[in-house]
Amino acid sequence: MKSNSKSPYQKLMLRILHNLQGLSVILAVITAFWTYNTYDGRWGKIAFLPDWKEIEGIHGTFGLWVLLILPIFIIYSIHKQAQKLIQKDSLDKLKLINKPIWWYSLHRLVNTFSIFALVFAVFSGKMMDEKWLPQGELNHYWYYLHLISLIIVVLAIAFHVLIIAKIGSFSFLLSIFKLDFREDENPKYWLNKIKSLPENYREIMINEWTKTPAYLKISEIVLIFTIILAWVISWLK
Repeated sequence: MKSNSKSPYQKLMLRILHNLQGLSVILAVITAFWTYNTYDGRWGKIAFLPDWKEIEGIHGTFGLWVLLILPIFIIYSIHKQAQKLIQKDSLDKLKLINKPIWWYSLHRLVNTFSIFALVFAVFSGKMMDEKWLPQGELNHYWYYLHLISLIIVVLAIAFHVLIIAKIGSFSFLLSIFKLDFREDENPKYWLNKIKSLPENYREIMINEWTKTPAYLKISEIVLIFTIILAWVISWLK
């Protein structure tokens, strides 16, 4: 579908990954609250929401979707959307309160923080045992940390949307959901690009790694290692 150059444009792969990740996160958060409402409810409970024992497994499924998409989203964000993440001078620009650059720097900071918050959420979730809540074991620290992580994720999403609305416009906010794309992003070329990866893999990796700022390299290593560690610990439990 041809892109309309007059309207705000987001890259097709960004839209796909962002929307898949976003939908998975929203469903995981909703089912997480329903799980809390069913098995816990110590800090407030929605009375009309029915107790549903199967909801914990459904939450785990959506959490798994987040976990599977997250490494791809992290790598793409760092290597293809680095301008939307924290920059070397972002903290200095935050001193220019309420100026346009302040809002853009805050947006980049929130984007970066959101990724770390998601990794914290999936890691703490993987550390939990699916038997804890059904057995009434509500005082495990990993359960508390997972609840805290989900609250942080909700706040991060809220700030993400509000800041985009502030620095952009309603049309920019909706541009992430558009279906049009530019010709060079046409999915019909994807198969050929994938086929060419093995022969160009080394060159691509060197180029990407060379041009990536050191602080983003460290962030990428920490984030991906944490996700791998979550899988390893989960398998060893």
